[in-house]
Amino acid sequence: MAEAAAFQGTGPSPARRWLRRTLTVAVGAPLLAGLLQTPSATPAQAAEENPVSRTVDVSIDTLTPSAPVEGDTVTVTGTLTNRGKRVITDATVNLRVGPRMDSRSEIDQVAGRKGFRSDSDPQPLDTVPEIDIPRLEAGVSRDFRFSVPVAKLGLDDEGGVYQLGVSLTGQTSQQQYDRVLGIERTFLPYQPEPTSKRTQLTYLWPLISSAHVSADTASDEQQSPVFQDDELAEELRPGGRLDEMVTLGQGLPVTWVIDPDLLASVDAMANSYRVKDGTGHTAGLKENKELAQRWLGMLEKAVQGRKVVALPFADPDLASVAHRGKAVPGSLEHLQSATALAGSTVETVLHVRPATDFAWPVEGAVDPSIMAVATSAGARKVIARSDSIRDGGLAYTPTAARPVGGGTTAVVSDAGLSTAFQGDMVRAETSTLAVQEFLAQTLAITLEQPQDQRSVVVAPQRQPSVAQAQAMAAAVRGLGARRWTQPIDLVAAAAVKPDPDASTRVPAASKYPKKLRDGELPVQAFRDMKSTRDELDDFQVILTDATRVVPPVGSAINREMSTSWRGRAGAAAIYRVDVQDVLQRLTKSVVLVDKSALTLSGRSATIPVTVQNKLLQDVEGLVLRLTSSNGTRLKVDGGTSADLPITVRAGHSQSVKFPASANANGQVSMTAQLYTVDGTPYGTPMTFSVKVSEMTPTVMLVIAGGVLLLVLAGVRMYSQRKRLAARAAENRTEPETGPEPGTAQETGAGPVDATAGPVDGAPGSATADRAEHPSDLDADTGSESGDPSGPGEKVDR
Repeated sequence: MAEAAAFQGTGPSPARRWLRRTLTVAVGAPLLAGLLQTPSATPAQAAEENPVSRTVDVSIDTLTPSAPVEGDTVTVTGTLTNRGKRVITDATVNLRVGPRMDSRSEIDQVAGRKGFRSDSDPQPLDTVPEIDIPRLEAGVSRDFRFSVPVAKLGLDDEGGVYQLGVSLTGQTSQQQYDRVLGIERTFLPYQPEPTSKRTQLTYLWPLISSAHVSADTASDEQQSPVFQDDELAEELRPGGRLDEMVTLGQGLPVTWVIDPDLLASVDAMANSYRVKDGTGHTAGLKENKELAQRWLGMLEKAVQGRKVVALPFADPDLASVAHRGKAVPGSLEHLQSATALAGSTVETVLHVRPATDFAWPVEGAVDPSIMAVATSAGARKVIARSDSIRDGGLAYTPTAARPVGGGTTAVVSDAGLSTAFQGDMVRAETSTLAVQEFLAQTLAITLEQPQDQRSVVVAPQRQPSVAQAQAMAAAVRGLGARRWTQPIDLVAAAAVKPDPDASTRVPAASKYPKKLRDGELPVQAFRDMKSTRDELDDFQVILTDATRVVPPVGSAINREMSTSWRGRAGAAAIYRVDVQDVLQRLTKSVVLVDKSALTLSGRSATIPVTVQNKLLQDVEGLVLRLTSSNGTRLKVDGGTSADLPITVRAGHSQSVKFPASANANGQVSMTAQLYTVDGTPYGTPMTFSVKVSEMTPTVMLVIAGGVLLLVLAGVRMYSQRKRLAARAAENRTEPETGPEPGTAQETGAGPVDATAGPVDGAPGSATADRAEHPSDLDADTGSESGDPSGPGEKVDR
């Protein structure tokens, strides 16, 4: 028979059940008389039995169908575990179905009970055979199974929510009389016919992950992004968290709520990406690339024809911005850029146009500052929660949409339904009980005001685990018959006519939960973001191709505000430092080459300063300023300082020559500093010294005299050599003969000295002045000229 209970045999005979109940009364009567002689107990103590009622752990692992109708057969399976230290004997397992529940609060009360309560737990069903367990050893578990037609459960024809319990009654060696030693309760929503007004239900299906992409990129043509780690691939694998979210969400009537940064990260992995490896990075695995391509293909199919809501890029923590970030200039600009980036990212990757005017604070907790920050970033609809915006005096669940002023709508999700699947859902019992309570609550909402249709929103946790996602999907499928609910997307839910009795008051800042406030990003985090953003703004003005730097670093700054950093303060700080390091490494690729001390001999000269560009692109829009610490002794271009524009090709160095004039001898400190065209200092200044040694007329006369003496000495040596040569020739030549053929005729000029160089000042002279422009291109020394000048470097004249 379908209604028969199965557990290693059949249920006890009617005669045996009668005998057991008789013995229970006989043994319990003296105990009852003794209790009547003791002082009266409190109501709670009188209602709840001794903790012995939890000696046996009763686990309800499955209940199918989760929402039965007339003609169905309800199957309940589970496990019994003896947690006590004694053997349980002569036990039975019973199915208990309670009366119809009238409110959500009654469901909450039943869900919170632990032990058996004689005043509220229903009696075992006489129509369902009990399961006999002769002996259950300590620490031993046994399975049970009930299969009962709905007609045998005693449910009302009009339907409703019913308590369904499984209990074990038995004896121990210490207490040899029948007692309830364990019980588990769940809920049975029963609505045989659709209600006249079905509740509109919106279930958000979030696709959000933590930050995985760094600010760094490879130097290849594709500018491949560099990932912090390869953990995202684990979530994309079959059975991984993100894979399960897409697999389970396909076909469900849900609203997809997506972080565009997740799409951008997976899209990067699907094309070409690299992963940090120590101080460098290596190419991503081919199998991970294929995983990313597969996941994006699944998601694109799943969202077709469904409503998609795009959160601001990287899912910024609105509460942190409102409570900590507003004190730092520029924080709201980060939020606005994240919102502007959202729509284009989703549309590019998934080829659907998302709604981008929604904001979702952490756990739906709001206050006036959070609402102001959300709207300033472009949101006109804020997803709040009913434990933040409370409806104190209402005996029913109102519609979610609430106008809160300023053209902003608070979409208030139901706190009970939204938190139904938090916690550990790995155990089958926990998941089953959560699903049944969720379905029961939704039916109770409909039956609160059956004549009025209302709209309810469910906003679960941002990053559900695999087990939590599976429980969520089971609950949504349980509503598939649409007997008391009907699905509606979030955009439509936000546009539903508000309930005039529902609260529209945003709670004060003092009501914001302390636990959530303690998890916010610190003020220093926003200071770090501002410092990085300012440095990026200064850097991009000198680049000829800013797209190689600004998008990856700008996106990384947005990731620094992510809600996913809550509870991970250390990891968040490390990420911010990494972004700063990447940008500083780039900015330090354009530097002034250090110079050694110089010597200036004379009244005027040119002082060269070299700029090195290690980037893979040209830099322009820079101005090099050279400043003299003593304008009286040494002037630069006629003044204390001089500015010259400079452009440096990729991978090259460029020298700029400043005209200088000396008025007195001595040491002068010189400072070279790069500036952007708007006058902002770029990089660190470079300081070097110049020793001025002016050559006076007396010194020139002495030098000229020395040169004359050298010339005279040379003439004398030449004459002597000529006479010696003539004498030698006379001795070798006979008087009657002339010169031999092939010999040089004496011309009166001595032989040319092969070692002599060109005359000073003549063409080709090493000391001849050459006209040069301060920024001549031939000063480009190539990438190898970045070394400091050698000691005693002379000024280029």
